[in-house]
Amino acid sequence: MNLAVNPVTPDPQSVEVAAEALTRVQAYLRTHQDDSATVRLVDDNEAEQLVVPRGAIELLARVLAHMANGHSVSVVPAHAELTTQQAAQLLNVSRPYLIGLLEAGEIEYRKVGTHRRVLAGSLLAYKHRDDVRRRKAADELTQLAQEMDLT
Repeated sequence: MNLAVNPVTPDPQSVEVAAEALTRVQAYLRTHQDDSATVRLVDDNEAEQLVVPRGAIELLARVLAHMANGHSVSVVPAHAELTTQQAAQLLNVSRPYLIGLLEAGEIEYRKVGTHRRVLAGSLLAYKHRDDVRRRKAADELTQLAQEMDLT
């Protein structure tokens, strides 16, 4: 699967629109607890209904939250195989650094001929583990600073 991982970067107007839409989507999710959601699409005053899975609406809320904060967003299926360049872009690291992580066994990958392919799910699992590790280290530093009365 050839996958474009180019993120959508919101402009200032899109940030405002995303923030307003996020508020409405979150309110909808709070008040509608069933498994599917009905979305009304309006185009030139003609409305039609579309039923979508709740998970899609929850994903939309996450995308809108990132855009409302001015962050770029990419949506990548967990089963997608990424090139090392695409994987490095998603982690915001250099390709050589990513290859070091792969060869150290930090992220699962497979070889197709001479090329490495990284499963997006494996990449996201590594990112989650790394985020947890970083938060734990920051919490420990905060605790040490408090104990040493440096705050």
